[in-house]
Parts: sequence; C-alpha cells; structure tokens
Amino acid sequence: MLEQLREGSQQAFRQLYDRHSRQVAAFVYHLTHSAVDAEDILQETFLKLWTNREQLPAIVHPGNYIFIIARNKTLDHLRKISQQQRLVDHIWANISGVADALELQLDARESQALINQALSQLTEQQKNIFRLSRQEGLDHATIAAQLGLSRSRVKNVLVETLRFIRQYLAQHSVLLVLLLNYAGII
Repeated sequence: MLEQLREGSQQAFRQLYDRHSRQVAAFVYHLTHSAVDAEDILQETFLKLWTNREQLPAIVHPGNYIFIIARNKTLDHLRKISQQQRLVDHIWANISGVADALELQLDARESQALINQALSQLTEQQKNIFRLSRQEGLDHATIAAQLGLSRSRVKNVLVETLRFIRQYLAQHSVLLVLLLNYAGII
C-alpha cells in the first residue's frame, strides 16, 4: 500500500485515511481537548503524508508513522498556543498595570480636589499652618517661629484644621477619609 501511495495512488491514500483517521483524531483530541483543533491537525497530518509521499522512508508500520506525524503536529500546535497565551498574559499585565496607575492617578486627583475644596474654606492662618506642616514638613516650633505664634497655638490650629478637613471629606466620601488616613495624608 505504501508503494502505491509513493506512486500517487489516491485509493491507497484513502485506505490509509479510512484505517487510521479515527484513532489519530481521538489521539489528538485527547491532547488538545478541542474537536476543531483535532480535525485541523488530522487534516494537516494526512496532507503532510500526501505531499511528502514520494520521499516516504521504508516504513514497516504506517500507522505508527502517521501517529508520529500527528504527535509532532499536535506538539507544534500546543507550543504555538502556549506562546500566544504568554503573549496575551504579558499584554494583559501591561494593560492592567497602566490601568491601575491611571486609576490611582484619578483617585489622587479627586482626593486632592476635595482637600483643596476643604482648604479653600479655611482662614489664611489655618491654610498657612497646614501648608507649612503637611506640604513643607516643618515642625510646630519652626512654624511658630515663622508666623510669630506660640507652639501650642500652632498645634491647636493644626488639630482644628485637620478635624475640619476630615469632617469635610467625610461628608463627601467615607471611603476617601479611610484611604487618606491610611496613607498618612491627614
């Protein structure tokens, strides 16, 4: 039968296909878990057998040879899927990272906007003390010296200011207050 196949006999090819296609399809399906992929690989296997018929080596068991072709085609297919999945995972990780960063930036902008709204309702003295303490990182003694106030006055104004900001933010978002407290902003 292989001699006939080498000579281009379609009938010999049909007999090989009829004899081995079901087992090959089942074998490939078992490895891929996909009926569509199994059918494609089955077709590729027998196409390779037909297109390379003139170069067929001396084969004692044609079924084994067909299964080896199917196995190799299946492994190639699985490698390709694995590479595609790694690429998708990599792209998704990059997209997720960018999306998370953008979400954090938006949250930070919204938080800062609410804080700025709260600060706009403070007196000039409260604004100055808050700015010097929280934005410039100065201690109470330094702020008191710069503004000509006592340390206890600076501390009291800062406590009142922070209480006001917390209350203002609580009116707008309980969750935002928790996040800001956790981050150490207020």
